[in-house]
Amino acid sequence: MRIGFVIGLGVLIVLIAHQGVQEILDLLLRGGWALLLLVPLHALPLLLDARGWQELVRARSRLGVLFFIACIREAVGRLLPTAGLGGEIVGIRLLVRQRVDGTVAAASVIVELTVTLTAQFIFAVLGVLCVLRLTDAVGLTSGLVLGLAASGLLLGVFFALLRNGAVFGRLERVAGHLFGLNSRGASELSRGAHLDAAIRDLLAAHGRLLRALFWQLAGLLVGCSETWLALRWLGHPVGVPAALALESSAQAARHVFFLVPAGLGVQEAGLMGVAHLLGIGADVAIALSLAKRMRELAFSLPQLIAWQWIEGRAALSR
Repeated sequence: MRIGFVIGLGVLIVLIAHQGVQEILDLLLRGGWALLLLVPLHALPLLLDARGWQELVRARSRLGVLFFIACIREAVGRLLPTAGLGGEIVGIRLLVRQRVDGTVAAASVIVELTVTLTAQFIFAVLGVLCVLRLTDAVGLTSGLVLGLAASGLLLGVFFALLRNGAVFGRLERVAGHLFGLNSRGASELSRGAHLDAAIRDLLAAHGRLLRALFWQLAGLLVGCSETWLALRWLGHPVGVPAALALESSAQAARHVFFLVPAGLGVQEAGLMGVAHLLGIGADVAIALSLAKRMRELAFSLPQLIAWQWIEGRAALSR
């Protein structure tokens, strides 16, 4: 991750310098204070995500609490060097603090991650279809289809492992052998078999899975409004299909290169590639990415502070 951070930061600096700092700054100044409206706007897709998560938490859970935890999860996952998994771990921890059973909390987050990957895959397919509809990039079709097929295969393998592989029970046994734990000690530490059973129960609840997937997709589609509005304020308005194509490319790039903290350089490169196909200048794509990053910092930094405050209070009480 340190190597990824250095490379990503270097790529970002090179891209900004190559396109011209003043040109990009002029675009951001054109957007002005209106770009700050992206901060409260981001709450809506996160609220829809939390509503999907609520479908998977079997214990009684208030939407407001899940929304607050979802905000912290995103902040940890996007701003801290945790390889994209730190937010999920923090989410489980905070959910347990709400008196939700640890196994139920972990199962809900793991299955919600599976639903999120599925929604992201569908979103990427929609983005590719929008690119093909708006451009003549038919020559890219075979490569795009191959990439989507590979992603779909990996997603299917991941789902099959969770459904039939007893992943956490096996990890429990491996941990027992590595650390010299007896079967009782290993069970008390991780309870992998119980977690596997809870995950299988959730994956068998097809109605809840479909409802969670619906809310996740709704959140992704609503999130396109951020790109649509930002480009309008930057003086380069586009249609909804173009905004969807740009947003899906940025999301896909960050998920593929998840080891690069905050997707530095990765998000910009993904946006520039699709923007080029859509006839949008590279300077506009970088300005869009920087506007999204400013929104990310303004929205997520208070969540990180709130998380540290919660952990600090817990430490003091102990």
